[in-house]
Amino acid sequence: MMTYKNTVVVLVLLFSLVMKGQEKDKNLPEGNEAFNEKNYMDAETNYRISASKFPKKSSSYYNLGNTIYTINQPAEAKFAYQNAIKNATTRTEKHQAFHNLGNVFMKEKNYQGAVAIYKEALINNPSDEETRYNYALAKKMLKENPPPKDDKKNDKEKDKKKEQDKKEKDDKKDDKKDGDKDKKDDKGDKDKDKKDDKGKGQPKPQEGQISKQRLENLLDAVNNEEKRVQEKVNAQKVKGKPVETEKDW
Repeated sequence: MMTYKNTVVVLVLLFSLVMKGQEKDKNLPEGNEAFNEKNYMDAETNYRISASKFPKKSSSYYNLGNTIYTINQPAEAKFAYQNAIKNATTRTEKHQAFHNLGNVFMKEKNYQGAVAIYKEALINNPSDEETRYNYALAKKMLKENPPPKDDKKNDKEKDKKKEQDKKEKDDKKDDKKDGDKDKKDDKGDKDKDKKDDKGKGQPKPQEGQISKQRLENLLDAVNNEEKRVQEKVNAQKVKGKPVETEKDW
């Protein structure tokens, strides 16, 4: 059961929240007045107080960014514009914050970033000719002044290429060694084949083929038979020769 004391505490809290909700931002208009009077120090102070009291108010960050940019502190202005974009609730607020953030990038000569930011500004307000002009100018400056290449990235790519070249070179050496080994093995196999095939060039006696010794014997027999036949023929010639007689005149 809620006691009287607890009830009083709850009522006090509710009253404080209502009063805070009804609290007006006095610093924002005071900052605007100081800015118009070119009293940038007071303007910055009031805008910072406004942003701290009303952190969800985009206009406080946007005006703070404008003040800081005017006194040539683009890095801080960039942070203020980013908060303005984060808390913006309308396309108009987003367009204005993106446009001025693009100006910061242009001042820093970050043309690549400026192109991207101006593009976002145009998405929120395509009809703004000033943003369109700045966008075209940023693209032109980017083309004439391309961003420098990342040396670390280039070094990594060079190291990677060297490593790849070394690997390919090692692979070639290994292939050459394997090739020499294969040649050596082929040579060894050929020598072995020669050793195994030694004598294969000489014809082997085939079945039914006359041996050399037998051939010589046959030739001798033929010669002897021819000699014997010749002697017999000669003997017959002598035997059949007619006896010479006296002529009958």
